[in-house]
Amino acid sequence: MSATNTHVIVGGGLAAGRAAEALREFGHQGPILVVGDEPERPYTRPPLSKEYLLGKEDRESIYVHPEQWYAEHDVELVTGTRVTGLDPVARRVELDGGRSIPYAKLLLATGASPNRLSVPGADAENVLYLRRVGDSDRLREAFTAGARIVVVGGGWIGLETAAAARSAGAEVTVVERSRLPLMKLLGREAANVFCRLHRENGVLVLPNARVERITGSGGRAGGVRLSDGSHLPADTVIVGVGASPNVRLAQEAGMEVSNGILTDARMRTSAPDVYAAGDVANAYHPRFGRRLRVEHWANALHQPRTAARNMLGQDDVYDRLPYFYTDQYDLGMEYVGHVEQGDADRVLFRGDTDERHFIAFWMSGKRVLAGMSVNVWDVIEPIRALIESRTEVDDARLADPEQPLERLLP
Repeated sequence: MSATNTHVIVGGGLAAGRAAEALREFGHQGPILVVGDEPERPYTRPPLSKEYLLGKEDRESIYVHPEQWYAEHDVELVTGTRVTGLDPVARRVELDGGRSIPYAKLLLATGASPNRLSVPGADAENVLYLRRVGDSDRLREAFTAGARIVVVGGGWIGLETAAAARSAGAEVTVVERSRLPLMKLLGREAANVFCRLHRENGVLVLPNARVERITGSGGRAGGVRLSDGSHLPADTVIVGVGASPNVRLAQEAGMEVSNGILTDARMRTSAPDVYAAGDVANAYHPRFGRRLRVEHWANALHQPRTAARNMLGQDDVYDRLPYFYTDQYDLGMEYVGHVEQGDADRVLFRGDTDERHFIAFWMSGKRVLAGMSVNVWDVIEPIRALIESRTEVDDARLADPEQPLERLLP
């Protein structure tokens, strides 16, 4: 295989699948090779903690493309294969098994891996994590009526898996280190909405709790011992304590890495003709004037298109606002924008948080930095427009449900 016009994509998730699609859509005529270390063809991950985990969608629904798509678009798909090395000078990637692939352009879409729980007993076979489709399958098997499930971590993954387990009739406990699940991300009032949601659905939420060890015998967990001495019996322990970007290839190749692979707004890394997209990319964002690495479905969906355009010399900048969503019990939420510690001076609410039917706005002065809609639909686009236009809005108008958001735009 000649490197003259071969474009190689490393990864097996949504970003990898969309990158291959975009390269063909935008006119690349040469070979495309997608290398993933999972046995599956590229698939999207949000259903693994939502519809697929709940049994509402079948396995075929998670894939980025139908199986025949790759042959129809002349994309070589190499699954179950690790990329063991990258040489940006020689422009080659090395695969396990000894195959060496030259490239003209390379996209790293290697994603992230769950952080491991580092306490005694955490290596037990029924201490589970959620990242891959096989993980979701194991969780679904564990979620049975009466099963005792302890979830360590009250972030999005922890709460979504807790909701799925509870919906299956399991007895669920969430162990959270801070005062409330999602407290750091959303602030007290918005985070309390999710805490109350789970408690009303029968989940035991334990705040300010620390895991001391996983108890059990014979290689299986039987419970969770907390630092206050209390013990939670468990048939399955689920750990959701964040994820770390898979940067090994880039780091060993001497590329610039810091909380992900560093890229500019065109998804270019520090190595010539090497790009990165999705969860692994810490990309400069023109709207915020700084780099962002957010593990959201929308980045994996859209960043590869920007990368593909630039790989083909069609200058493009990625400046979309971060977006994500969650579904838990009867609550549907969408969030757009990005707020870091100290960015917002307050959170403004429109609607009724007790009824879980509201919009929350993260504000800096009179400008909206981010917005979250809970069981309120068709408002994300006007919220996005308010953020992007940097429109100044009075609190009274923004909080008034009788004021259509579109009328607040210039």
